[in-house]
Amino acid sequence: MTTAPTFSKEERIVSNLLIETLFEKGNSHSLTAYPLRAVFLKTEHHEGCAPVQLLISVPKKRFKHAVDRNRVKRQVREAYRKNKSLLEGKVNEDEMLLIAIIWLTDKHFPTLDVEKKMISLMKQIAKDKA
Repeated sequence: MTTAPTFSKEERIVSNLLIETLFEKGNSHSLTAYPLRAVFLKTEHHEGCAPVQLLISVPKKRFKHAVDRNRVKRQVREAYRKNKSLLEGKVNEDEMLLIAIIWLTDKHFPTLDVEKKMISLMKQIAKDKA
């Protein structure tokens, strides 16, 4: 029996240092597949970190209620989890890829649409990797 891909804690950006590195001016690259925007950066590998790390941001400005923000984050997380194989193997052993996914609208989208947009972004990141 094969196990389904998971989205573990090691795959999440939790370090403030990594978040600051990702959003520093001029270093990172940005792609948009409405309603998602991806900010990504290839950097040197840190000990104990997964080769690809993800941060999901759904601003309170877009959805006032936490239940709405959580639903969107769940959709994005699931889309990433199911399709992260698109990025695996694209990063060298001494490097890591930091990705921030930012929700751009105040509207909900069907899960299939979110997944299609996520796949589109992940394919572009795999191709464009800085």
